[in-house]
Amino acid sequence: MAIGDRAQITLRPAVVLFGTMLAVTLARAFSEVLANAIRTGDRILTFSAMKMAWAQSLPSLIVATPPTLLILVFGLGLYKYSYAVFSAQVYCIAILIIIGARAGWAIRPRSWMPLAGATFVGSIGAALALLKYTIH
Repeated sequence: MAIGDRAQITLRPAVVLFGTMLAVTLARAFSEVLANAIRTGDRILTFSAMKMAWAQSLPSLIVATPPTLLILVFGLGLYKYSYAVFSAQVYCIAILIIIGARAGWAIRPRSWMPLAGATFVGSIGAALALLKYTIH
């Protein structure tokens, strides 16, 4: 959604978006490794520290990488910009639905709360996508 509505977008902004996503994820992993070293007094580059940093960064990678790759592949000219944005928005809304369902399950398992959480959070994502479409 951050790129806007520019159908003439080239590979450069797509690479910048991918690099930004990767830099944020690596910065988070580095901060987790340093925090673990300060907390435990261990060395920074140990297998357990890297394993913990990977575990902390994996959710960010799962959520941010597919939409970024869709925009990057668009930048290579393999499909239209509208398809890239639509696919990225559908993916993000699906992630929000999953997060809402998990939050509902954490509140009250085996009841209507997972469905309510998924509906509520998914509808917020859909509303934001619709707002973006309306503005642009």
